[in-house]
Amino acid sequence: MEFNKVRRDCVHFRGHIPCKPNKDFGSICSDCTHYRAIEKRILIIKLGALGDVIRTTPLIALFRKKYPNCHITWLTQSPAILPKNALDTIYGLSETSLFILQNSSFDIAINLDKDPEACMLISKIEAVRKFGFTWENNAVAPCTDAAEHKLITGFFDAYSKANTQSYLEEIFEICHETFKHEPYLIELNEEKAVEWRKTLQEKAQGKPIVALNTGCGPRWNTRLWQAHHWVELAKSLENQGYFPMFLGGELEHEKNQEMALVNGTFYPGHFDLETFISLVSACDIVVTQVTMMMHIATALQKKMVLMNTIFNPKEFELYGRGVIVGPPEPCTCYYGNTCLKGLPCMEHISASTVSNAVLSL
Repeated sequence: MEFNKVRRDCVHFRGHIPCKPNKDFGSICSDCTHYRAIEKRILIIKLGALGDVIRTTPLIALFRKKYPNCHITWLTQSPAILPKNALDTIYGLSETSLFILQNSSFDIAINLDKDPEACMLISKIEAVRKFGFTWENNAVAPCTDAAEHKLITGFFDAYSKANTQSYLEEIFEICHETFKHEPYLIELNEEKAVEWRKTLQEKAQGKPIVALNTGCGPRWNTRLWQAHHWVELAKSLENQGYFPMFLGGELEHEKNQEMALVNGTFYPGHFDLETFISLVSACDIVVTQVTMMMHIATALQKKMVLMNTIFNPKEFELYGRGVIVGPPEPCTCYYGNTCLKGLPCMEHISASTVSNAVLSL
């Protein structure tokens, strides 16, 4: 085969190693029946927290439908969370990946982070069309007018509180698209998920399995619900025929152990991210505050009770599978890490209210 017969514009071309059709069928470019020309080269930059990365993945479904033969590259600080079978290239944030991207070209480049490093990067990347946020005059700036709204809601609380769009409606609009309930996507270890489902079903003995996510990270401590509420909720759910279990990360490990001893509620321990996602996939219902678990549960299409106080509830897209529970009186500590009234509004959400919300699902 002549060198000039290599089809570098094929969706299967991997640049430096054999493509999948070559490995599976011995195909050669000159007569390959699997050849598909790349329709669009798309770059998505979403560096942020795990939850933010997960809730941006509906863009993948959008572009796969709109451009079936597109090539999608994603740059993130959380590569393990992204679905490998839905993306062509996943880069972690590194000097190497930055060098590669700054020497590549794209049809569409999207940056949905307002952090300086992400905005500076997209300003230096070659792309026919850019959406989201860039860097101009030593400050974050919109790539197009469609991103101005998201900037304004980020700058001023009054505009943020008045916003009626979900995060997904906002980012689709930023990309000059319309959100049509495209799904979240996530990397799931199916084998581990099957193992956890078998383990939990044996313990639950036919009862619906309810994951109680007891932690939320330190960024906004006002999201925390005190231990006695979780214990009361677990007991209430058990009395009503559910199989509750406590879940969380390393920060909640000791608390979860102590709570599990109070009335014998199951606590499996804390795990690495891959195992944690597999464990959640084996549950039927999730109860959580606004945190990473909310996005994992949404990606896994779980029914969910979401406790919210300090955020605009319009921001959340639950796909008709969840219910939002808040305090009797609206919280005044908008995006606050300390409560202006001394007692966090989470303390005004009762275990019975959350239990009834679970029953409503």
